[in-house]
Amino acid sequence: MSPERIRSIRRGAFTLLLAAAIYEALARSGWFAPALMPTLEKIAGTLATVLSDGSMLAHAATTLYRVLFGFSLAILAGLPLGILMGRSRAVESFVLPLASALMPIPSLAWVPVFILWFGLGNTVSILIVFYASLFPMLLNAWAGVRAVNPLWLRAAGAMGADEQALFWKVIIPGASPFIITGLRQAFLRAWVAVVGAEMLAASDWGLGWVIFDAKEFLNADLMLASLAVIGAIGFAFERLVFGSLERATVLRWGMVRSTKA
Repeated sequence: MSPERIRSIRRGAFTLLLAAAIYEALARSGWFAPALMPTLEKIAGTLATVLSDGSMLAHAATTLYRVLFGFSLAILAGLPLGILMGRSRAVESFVLPLASALMPIPSLAWVPVFILWFGLGNTVSILIVFYASLFPMLLNAWAGVRAVNPLWLRAAGAMGADEQALFWKVIIPGASPFIITGLRQAFLRAWVAVVGAEMLAASDWGLGWVIFDAKEFLNADLMLASLAVIGAIGFAFERLVFGSLERATVLRWGMVRSTKA
């Protein structure tokens, strides 16, 4: 492990410990009732209990399934369409006004409509995740393709590269930073959307439903334990998935550029 990586881990650990210390100080200050702001010890005990009996794992698995399903649909639809928008003025002129009109509408505003159309359960949550994830993926892919340096395209064309080679060896590597940013933003919006959708449209399963149900009984420790699980899953994806993807892309693109040079 490189020294820079070790320093990054230390800074991250320090930030988390500092936030935990501030919360613990507030919880023990007496400014809030213990039932409303439990100590970290009580939250940890609740988390250990719901993890050991498997209930929290089942809820987390349900939420993760909804997120990944909707997120994958957004990638399958948004990434090719965004790239096509960047390559075709006709497609851009057709899709961009529609995206500009739909994107400002909050995803949770569609929940009552989707409940009327599809009822309660997985379908509504997955569609809300898809809607929330689609536009960051679409617009970042479009912006990335448009940002590719035209000199690279002309140089590759002068060297005899055909359309397929231009696409895979110039356009996609050049647009990859934007695409990765779109993936990150889409995944973040997916989690925001799924928790809100589960509070309104899920049926007894999912981390959002756990938080909403615990609120009815003033189980703040269970609510915060669920939030900790959401944060842990998001942190793991950010570091292990998107971080690794970004490093691999930077390394590959650097090798391609050095080869061209």
